[in-house]
Amino acid sequence: MSTRPFASRMLVLVAVLALVAAACDSGGETPTDEGSPGTSTGGTIIHGTTDTIVSLDPAGQYDFGSNQISQQVYNTLLEVPEGETTPQPALADCVTDDSMVYTCTLQDGLTFSDGSELTSEDVAFSFQRNIEIDDPAGACSLLASLAACGKWKDGVIETPDPQTVVFNLSAPDAVWPFILTTSAAFIVPSDVFPADELQADGEIVGSGRYTLAQYRAGEQVVLEANESFWGDPPLNDRVIVQYFDQSSALKLAIEQGDVDIAWRTLTPTDVSSLQGQEGLSVLTGPGGEIRYLVFNTSLEPGNELAVRKAAAMVLDRQAIVDNVYEGTVDPLWSMVPAGFAGHIDVFKDVYGETPDVQGAEQVLKDAGVSTPVPIEIWWTPTHYGDASADEYAEIQRSFEESGLFTVTLKSTEWDRYTEAAFTDQYPSYQLGWFPDYVDGDNYVASFYSSSSFLNDHFDSKEVDDLIATERASTDQAEREAAFERIQEIGAAEVPIIPVWQGTQLAIVRDGVEGVQATLDPTYIFRYWGITKAS
Repeated sequence: MSTRPFASRMLVLVAVLALVAAACDSGGETPTDEGSPGTSTGGTIIHGTTDTIVSLDPAGQYDFGSNQISQQVYNTLLEVPEGETTPQPALADCVTDDSMVYTCTLQDGLTFSDGSELTSEDVAFSFQRNIEIDDPAGACSLLASLAACGKWKDGVIETPDPQTVVFNLSAPDAVWPFILTTSAAFIVPSDVFPADELQADGEIVGSGRYTLAQYRAGEQVVLEANESFWGDPPLNDRVIVQYFDQSSALKLAIEQGDVDIAWRTLTPTDVSSLQGQEGLSVLTGPGGEIRYLVFNTSLEPGNELAVRKAAAMVLDRQAIVDNVYEGTVDPLWSMVPAGFAGHIDVFKDVYGETPDVQGAEQVLKDAGVSTPVPIEIWWTPTHYGDASADEYAEIQRSFEESGLFTVTLKSTEWDRYTEAAFTDQYPSYQLGWFPDYVDGDNYVASFYSSSSFLNDHFDSKEVDDLIATERASTDQAEREAAFERIQEIGAAEVPIIPVWQGTQLAIVRDGVEGVQATLDPTYIFRYWGITKAS
């Protein structure tokens, strides 16, 4: 957790308000609330959040906070529009005959925000650098159908002319259009971004609806409408994103009117306090946000299947839901969330809806495992919100009250956390997930494939074959059958224990419009559709 005092946050808020006032008072050189060429009169939107940014370079990000800003600055070949669940043309229109070769044709006259032309060479460059850089915090694993991380292959992308891009996949992949909407597929200019290292966060350039006007790490991002954007312009002139170390500071800011929107993340107690306050509205929307506990199956004690099964049997999800989140989340019984096609409540079916201490004790006894089993669990204190501490205290309680485990909780901040968790340094650890795309594949392939970013050493040929089957198929029944079987294997082998599933929640001040519409299952917070009354 940051050691900056709360007072420094209030100084930053004063600076934010001064910036807004200056914008409204400018002599026309800066876009104002009265509108500027190509924009509506949506004014300046101030968004408060406790999320953090790992990197604003697409090759170095696979986290929600970074992606949230990148969605505004970059474009992808395809995108999922507001309220939709399937990819549609954005920078390009893409077609395929066999789900193995995809040909994408770029729109005419595309440019980046710096005025340079956007061509097929930039597209090829963006994918190649993501794979070759192979950053530990990056999302190159999403591009496995093209090439393995760190192992670029010539010929997988062809650019026969400046407007045509041909993707030659290693196997049929009907999910590829979804992949083309993700952070791994953001397009960057080849004459600005280095090919072999990450671009500095404050120097990024894209072709999206906004440009990055200002970046202060851990404090503030200022986005301004991109006047050269190829599509419909944003409905506002500027967005200021203000970052808070604690949810309590974010709560105070929305109460006092220092921010227009509080989205991610307030504690349940904060939300209850804000509910019904004059001038504020609490909005909710669907979502596939989940939390889960990962075992590194190559390290003790998670290398013992009986230990993983016993842990799944004693985990008290309902206590977490009730005591930590006050009923604002639901128990999660599979790594594919409820509401997604192919979901089954497999952990409930296999291990029961309530803790089964007797059954867990028998599983350990049958495997010859001595109890209590010492287990070290890592969690990260700020990345997933202030409730994480209470969540993992509740997990520790349920494990230790069984008498079968002694738990040591350890924590560290996100940058160090991800590096260590994915390099065999943590025997078990907390993670959360927000969908890259609205399809069950994003939950089974990401977690259970042998090439999973988790690096938890779970490896099942049957799972890999099932993933290949569902990705190659356009038959939804066949795909859902594959999803179900993968979930069954995941529950039987227990490399991961699902914990809870949440919905989206935002607090907005009166006069702010457009937030409800963007709270859809994609988890893309579309600033460009939000306005604020003068």
